[in-house]
Amino acid sequence: MFLDPEDLKNNLDRLEEIEKVTLRLVTQAICDYREAAIEIFRNEGDLVADIGEDITREALDRMGMPRINQRLFGKVDYKRACYLFHPNYAIKQALFVDSKAENVRGRHTATLQISQLSMSVRQIRSGEEVNIQGKLPIAITLSGEKYLTTTVFVKYNYDKEKSGSNTLKSIIIAAVPNGMLQDRYNPDPKETIWMAGRNAPSLGEEFRVRLSFRQLKSKAAWRVQTIPMPPDSFSWSS
Repeated sequence: MFLDPEDLKNNLDRLEEIEKVTLRLVTQAICDYREAAIEIFRNEGDLVADIGEDITREALDRMGMPRINQRLFGKVDYKRACYLFHPNYAIKQALFVDSKAENVRGRHTATLQISQLSMSVRQIRSGEEVNIQGKLPIAITLSGEKYLTTTVFVKYNYDKEKSGSNTLKSIIIAAVPNGMLQDRYNPDPKETIWMAGRNAPSLGEEFRVRLSFRQLKSKAAWRVQTIPMPPDSFSWSS
């Protein structure tokens, strides 16, 4: 009845379709919640990273989804085992949605941890070729069943006002390709979607990398969606 996630290695177009459907769901949930998000950013006194996590969680919980009673683990804000239904197939999915919040000047990238990726990071860093395997599997086995790993990042871009409050300027939502799509999006260090991350190896910090929205969008425009603030309306980028 359900697709075996690992069989998608032989049907990468279907895998992309699944990730596109998932991105539509997450994007719609956040878009529907954007007016509340503006107020929360303006009035909350918490750290902006915590505010972003709360908004993402509240928006997706309000939207709802066909949940499966299985617990997921990992360094991601929102984790759900769920069903994804399509007229021609169904699949069990391990959905990971992480939130980032940063001054609007940093709106072109998102800093990610290697533990949040199923892709390898292939890039040139300090003149040397880097190839670091992501720590998420392409599919997760829970109670003997396989779940497709799907990763989405939500980036909240804000301005700090003189009054001390934060003004939400835009929200960028990006679907990071599953590791099975490595050769389509990052086959080698020169053809990459990554930029050097903000980690300090000398301090023993975990490897981090910055996802370039521009470079990912150049590969597949639909993978990066930008939600403006009212009164501007959102339009899906395809």
